[in-house]
Amino acid sequence: MLKTNPGQFVREVRQEIRKVTWPTRKETIVTTIMVFIMVFLAAVFFFVVDQVLSFSVRQILGLGG
Repeated sequence: MLKTNPGQFVREVRQEIRKVTWPTRKETIVTTIMVFIMVFLAAVFFFVVDQVLSFSVRQILGLGG
């Protein structure tokens, strides 16, 4: 296992950080909005599936009104 001293490690980390392409403010906002929309759609989908399955089980077991 290679051992590097702390100074060399910090220099290498700085070099790697310079290579990172950071998103712009607009990209961050658009991506955040897209995430919220997808979370909302997933919540609606699972709510509908849950209601359908619940209704089906109640009908099968004869508990439906």
